[in-house]
Amino acid sequence: MTLVVEALNEALRSSLEDSEQVYFLGEDILDPYGGAFKVARGLSTAFPERVITTPVSEAAIVGIGVGMALRGLRPVVEVMFGDFLLLAADQIINHAAKMRWMSNGRTSVPLVIRTPMGGRRGYGPTHSQTLEKHFLGAPGLQVVAVGALGDPKELLRRAILDDEDPVLFVEHKLLYACPVLKHDEVPEFEVETLGDRYPMYRLRLEGAPRPSVTLICYGYMAELARQAVRQLAYEYEVFTELLVYTRLSPLRIEPLLESVRGTRRLIVAEEGTRTLGWGAEVLARVVEAMAGPVAVRRVAAQDCPVPAAGTLEDAVLPQAGDLVRAALDLVR
Repeated sequence: MTLVVEALNEALRSSLEDSEQVYFLGEDILDPYGGAFKVARGLSTAFPERVITTPVSEAAIVGIGVGMALRGLRPVVEVMFGDFLLLAADQIINHAAKMRWMSNGRTSVPLVIRTPMGGRRGYGPTHSQTLEKHFLGAPGLQVVAVGALGDPKELLRRAILDDEDPVLFVEHKLLYACPVLKHDEVPEFEVETLGDRYPMYRLRLEGAPRPSVTLICYGYMAELARQAVRQLAYEYEVFTELLVYTRLSPLRIEPLLESVRGTRRLIVAEEGTRTLGWGAEVLARVVEAMAGPVAVRRVAAQDCPVPAAGTLEDAVLPQAGDLVRAALDLVR
């Protein structure tokens, strides 16, 4: 059994092996510590000249990465907590994402910015946020969220070695300890892979009738969504088609429209706060594209900071039960 943290570590290791243009930068990534969540474990020992520890300055880390990419390298930078991405927002939005446009396509920035996001570990308001929504509307930047489904190693390798434009690569903290599930290894589910570099996954319970609800999500929410899909089927005989995204922006909408045309009911789920989130944009795109009525619901975190106390954190962040209630509300 391979854990997601091991798959991501192997992606970095194999990328460093395959290309001398790959460098890895971040805070506290050198052995024996190996990073706050141990994704970097062993890398500085194996590649001492290309795994570089940095000062505590997210703007500087990303800015150096942009410069290295402009010189023909393929840097990977780690921002220790996604909460601190905002300190590098200028470098990400105004520099990395704009260089191709400002150079009339003559310059690219093949930079990967990896960062852990999300709560559910009691880290409190400034270390538990889900902030990728603040970067979704930046032209020139791709936002990708890894999950336990499919091949996390290959997802990160493709971002590092194949993508010529900057990628914000989001990793939910709880996913690190989850086992990787190949598409034919998900218990009780039929899984279809849609796309290649940053695929989407379509899940249905094995042998289930035609779905009456479409549910979409990404990252760790897919773990909760599978729980909700099972509960809805076994306890309420409500059958759901689950779509799990990896690339959040630019948004691929057609597979979702195909599903919603059949169900006419859609739930969007994310761990970020509800207002102005990824789900709100998805719903707007669906409503614009669909002919006829569609019943919709958003499941997301409450619009308040994430508490440190476990019971309060659970109350603020979306749970599997919230997905079940949303689906029952739609079908009833």
